[in-house]
Amino acid sequence: MPTVPLFQYWLSEHPSIVNFRWSHTQSWGSTWSFLVSAVTLYILAAVFLRLLLIILRRPRPVPLGPVPAVHSLSMAVISAVIFTGMLLSAGAEIRDTRWLWRRSRTRTTPFQWLLCFPIGTRPSGRVFFWSYIFYLSRFLHLLRTFFTVLRRRRLPFFHLFNQSILILTSFLWLEFSQSFQILAILSTTLLHALVYGYRFLTVFGFPAASFPFVLNCQAALLSCNLLCHFGLFSFHILKGGCNGIGAWACNSVLNSAILLLFVKFYKESRSDLIYKKPANF
Repeated sequence: MPTVPLFQYWLSEHPSIVNFRWSHTQSWGSTWSFLVSAVTLYILAAVFLRLLLIILRRPRPVPLGPVPAVHSLSMAVISAVIFTGMLLSAGAEIRDTRWLWRRSRTRTTPFQWLLCFPIGTRPSGRVFFWSYIFYLSRFLHLLRTFFTVLRRRRLPFFHLFNQSILILTSFLWLEFSQSFQILAILSTTLLHALVYGYRFLTVFGFPAASFPFVLNCQAALLSCNLLCHFGLFSFHILKGGCNGIGAWACNSVLNSAILLLFVKFYKESRSDLIYKKPANF
């Protein structure tokens, strides 16, 4: 019988979580071939669907019924579970390894560990289990793209690029045990829980979830991530290195591209809102 609260046991102390190991042979979706195939198929399917609707010249949006609402509720719940599981797992890892940090030459602190994994960290254990669940959840987020297309809204390049890069980023976190991923997952899942929860509540009479709310949340997330990137780089220089720094450098370049596209998209969207009419995101 577990000696901790039941919810804590199932979210951070279950053997499947504690003994998790990222493996190309045992973890679904863990190969590079799967990653490339999945992202390519996603982009082609979204573009094909958009072109098909243009060719058919449908005068009205395709009715989706309660499907988007169910998807929003599901993503809000999944994001909240990942956030809670990662938070509890990070606390458990800090509790179990604090004694080892005190004996290390660099005197690692909990905050430093959250940003900068020690060199040699392997993708196993609690936090990487939830990193893997977060990676899998990214594929459920892709359904939102097809809802957008079926509702006859434009499909910006930023949307396709952003979703594809987020899948690649979460894959690199696991493949190279990249530092910084704990805080990134916590902030991202918290944002998703709020945004998707709000979208679900609009079904019951709340004001329509206008895109400024969503975009402002995304702007806050990107700003938070930017600060964390500077913190990680500082620890890497001053504390003798962080694990997965090569993957971090690659992700930094990709995130910079996302940031530039986001700024452009944000300005265009704000202009549409001011000079035309409010647009839903």
